[in-house]
Amino acid sequence: MATEEPKRPWEQQLRDAATHLEADLKNVVKYINDEVVPDVRRNGSDALRTAAAELHKLATRMDDHARRSSGAPPPQPKDAPKP
Repeated sequence: MATEEPKRPWEQQLRDAATHLEADLKNVVKYINDEVVPDVRRNGSDALRTAAAELHKLATRMDDHARRSSGAPPPQPKDAPKP
């Protein structure tokens, strides 16, 4: 069964757009695989350490604020390091 030529110009435009979209998507995937993933693998642990330090600072500020507001210290989580 042979494919028919589109009867409406918008159908051809839609097919052309889909073709371009597929090519662009392939380029995006290639870029992510070639550029982003290797960089994340090289620097991922540093980023996690930085994020952990910032989260620790935020938790400390929240604890300080809670102490000032209620007067009682918040409970320490079970896995928190001992001061």
